[in-house]
Amino acid sequence: MVRQSTREALRLGSYELPTSRTLIMGVLNVTPDSFSDGGLHLDAAVAIDHAKRMIEDGADIIDVGGESTRPGAAPVSTDEEIRRVVPVIEAIAGAMGVPVSIDTRNADVARRSIEAGAVMINDVTGLRHEAMLDVVHDTGASVTIMHMKGTPQTMATSNQYDDMLAEIAAYLVAQAGKAVAAGAQTVIIDPGIGFAKNTKQNLELLNHLNVFTNLGYPLLVGPSRKRFIGELTDAAADDRIPGTIAVVVKCVQAGADIVRVHDVAACKQAITITEAIERA
Repeated sequence: MVRQSTREALRLGSYELPTSRTLIMGVLNVTPDSFSDGGLHLDAAVAIDHAKRMIEDGADIIDVGGESTRPGAAPVSTDEEIRRVVPVIEAIAGAMGVPVSIDTRNADVARRSIEAGAVMINDVTGLRHEAMLDVVHDTGASVTIMHMKGTPQTMATSNQYDDMLAEIAAYLVAQAGKAVAAGAQTVIIDPGIGFAKNTKQNLELLNHLNVFTNLGYPLLVGPSRKRFIGELTDAAADDRIPGTIAVVVKCVQAGADIVRVHDVAACKQAITITEAIERA
């Protein structure tokens, strides 16, 4: 479908991003153990260079994360997570022309990252913790609220639902309401591909994205290199670009506002062509 947004712009900090096209959030994992790119950008200088390349390739937002949330990943201490992300955020924020998001479920990390220049919190736990709501209240930051049951350590066995789509939608609306009440600048929702969902459930979710585009909040979808693509194709994590592109095209056609991806250049081209066809 051709994108039709009632929002003139997506406001993130001092940035106003267009709503006339699907935006790209570039993934910048400053971790040793992320499922597809762990260790590649752990050095701050390497991470900053990678952020520059993603922006040159068309990233509209850079999402910096210092803790892996892959299934079974070990938690990271607050001090270590801050040590990983803050130098990178300080170097990117305000200097590269795009907003920076902090991908964290730790309120102290979120607060320190906003002080360093991040303008959005991408919380995989969906603002379940009061401390994160306090950060939103104190800073007025934008937030992305993701749906996940359990924790990264338990989510693989937490995928039981009576009505998955309705339950995810109800959760996102409830948590978004809390973010609005706390004073968030902009609230974005994310149904959480791969988080407490198996392959069949991920496919169902992707086939019914209209459930989430109709909730009244900008929609972000994060399909990049996800495990379900590997289960369907036997492709290793770093060989899932074609599968990721297929999902990104589906997201564009469904009206998603943002896609969160590792492979910015390839996905940017796919989005450009898909939107050109939709508008022809």
